[in-house]
Amino acid sequence: MKAAIIGVTGYSGIELVRILHDHPHVTLHSIHSSSHEGILLTEIYPHLKNHITLTLESINIDKIANEADVVFMATPSGISTNLVPQLLHSNVKIIDLSGDFRLKNQIVYEKWYKKTAPPQEALDTAVYGLSEWNRESIREATFISNPGCYPTATLLGLAPLVKNKIIDEKSIIVDAKSGVSGAGRSPSQATHYSETNENLKIYKVNQHQHIPEIEQVLSDWNESVQAVTFSTHLVPMTRGIMATIYGSVTTNDISIDRLVELYKTSYEGKPFVRIRESGQFPSTKEVSGSNYCDIGITYDERTGRITVVSVIDNLIKGAAGQAVQNLNIMMGIDEATGLHRVPMFL
Repeated sequence: MKAAIIGVTGYSGIELVRILHDHPHVTLHSIHSSSHEGILLTEIYPHLKNHITLTLESINIDKIANEADVVFMATPSGISTNLVPQLLHSNVKIIDLSGDFRLKNQIVYEKWYKKTAPPQEALDTAVYGLSEWNRESIREATFISNPGCYPTATLLGLAPLVKNKIIDEKSIIVDAKSGVSGAGRSPSQATHYSETNENLKIYKVNQHQHIPEIEQVLSDWNESVQAVTFSTHLVPMTRGIMATIYGSVTTNDISIDRLVELYKTSYEGKPFVRIRESGQFPSTKEVSGSNYCDIGITYDERTGRITVVSVIDNLIKGAAGQAVQNLNIMMGIDEATGLHRVPMFL
């Protein structure tokens, strides 16, 4: 397949370049930017020298639709809203990494994203690309809305509990932490070295745009889930997300061994979710640079609460890697194709 990337100069876009460069069934045909037209990608990212010789092109939707088989939208929120509808009636497959098409309700989108919502027809067409839990719909889709990084870690961690109604739906609390790359490449005071180094801070308290995305999926799985407490923190590292999830059990007939077995069964045959043994918990370095989500789980009989620890690389499983995983499923090939990377521990 010939692939085009719109928004290639951001962190998710450049990770797509790295992954697709080694993909046996995909050729990186063209790369597009609204601000760097006409220059070699290696002028922005010199580490690609001897690997990528492509020049950045303008965003000509008709030309892209005629030449590419799949288009990855790696743009900031608000850009895909205008570009994707122009592609929907072509034969090209679309995978959008922004948040523009994740929420099905226009009013909800505008409340949380503070932007004009996409057309309802486009929202209805988009298939939510949580690879492990939406394979059948992804397989038949032509337009994928790639999940957010925080929702990916959170939803993979919660799915077995919520789907099997093991925790009280009103008790769910998610304490999530992310590396600075999650804020994107554009600099700001919040991501300034002096502000983040040797610092830990909470942000977007009760206002993070990923909250309604998480709630939307959880309520699809279990209609009793209406709202969750979700807090995000910025930590002084480049990449990685850890979501620590808490919930009260709905039954006394539970044990840590049963929970571990439930998670192993739930993710059997899903190559990128690794479940730790009882008493073991993952760290972000153990998935860095890979498409893995590692999950550890425990149960505290004293408090009656389950704790789940879910870690991903926000740029890979939380963005570019999951996008390629979704493309593989759409193509009908092994979903791990091009994604067999051992994590970079150091």
